[in-house]
Amino acid sequence: MFQGSRLKQLRIKKGLTQSELGEIIGLNKSTICCYEKGTRQPPIENILDFIQIFNVSADYLLGSDYLVKTFENDDIYEAIAFTREEIIFIEELRKDKTVCEVLLEDPYRGAKMVKNRFR
Repeated sequence: MFQGSRLKQLRIKKGLTQSELGEIIGLNKSTICCYEKGTRQPPIENILDFIQIFNVSADYLLGSDYLVKTFENDDIYEAIAFTREEIIFIEELRKDKTVCEVLLEDPYRGAKMVKNRFR
């Protein structure tokens, strides 16, 4: 899914307003605003424009920074894309040995405990 917050960060870093970015690719300010807020998803043509303007990958704009392969019986079972934020989250979880052990022992139970805590 397109990461509007990343588009906003790139636009600001490049010193462009929403109106200026819109002019470059032929869109109005409100369309850029909707992309950044995530209320609209840009078509592939606009994503390609953003890739060229900001010199980033489609993976970055789509939030798939890292591809992690999971294995089952020594065969590749599936590949899962993780964002940088998700990787940081996992690294932080690993710092607390007790929490990490509980979640690794029974991930479903651990996830259920977390869900119940925040309801």
